[in-house]
Amino acid sequence: MFKLKFTDKNFGAFTLAEVLVTLGIIGVVSAMTIPTLMSNHQRKVYVTQLHKIYNEVQQAAINFMNSKNAVNLTEAGITSTTTANQLITSNFQIVQTCSGSLSPCFADSYKFMSGTNYDLTSHISTSYVLASGASIRFLYNKSNDKIINIFVDINGKQGPNVIGRDTFYMALYDNGVIDTYSSSAPSAPLTEAQRDSAGSEWGPFGKLLNDNWEMTY
Repeated sequence: MFKLKFTDKNFGAFTLAEVLVTLGIIGVVSAMTIPTLMSNHQRKVYVTQLHKIYNEVQQAAINFMNSKNAVNLTEAGITSTTTANQLITSNFQIVQTCSGSLSPCFADSYKFMSGTNYDLTSHISTSYVLASGASIRFLYNKSNDKIINIFVDINGKQGPNVIGRDTFYMALYDNGVIDTYSSSAPSAPLTEAQRDSAGSEWGPFGKLLNDNWEMTY
């Protein structure tokens, strides 16, 4: 019977030094790539959570108009922050209500992506924590048909509490369309240029819409 005969010429062995060098290279590459992969994954999680809330609020507005056989939210009866809040209380499971306040439904402080602090004191209104863990606040504002100013923190009080990461401003217009807000836009949907001209609060959501729900900034 024919038998294979293995000799030292058939197999080579790595030296300890070669193994250590290889492991060192793997460690360096991992240290360089893993943080980026984790960051990209977290951004996708943020966008997915925001998109879910966006869809739910959009559907709630449409259903509300249809139930009133109205052509817009004003005709349907949304004429104040109190009536606007009916879209939340009648369409979402609420686990906490902060009457006339952002606290403790929202975190105590927020920042822009630049690291500068964001002043919340001019945006106080009754806010809610949803069963999903998101915090949301509606503020009625009829100027330029931007009927409801929506402030949402998709993971509640948990960090990073940064506008453009886990916290966003959206605008629900009188025609039931959600978009960002720009002073040059009388109604929704906005053009890409109008979204790009949005202010620092509104800009991140506009960029998400322009980039097909990809957090590229």
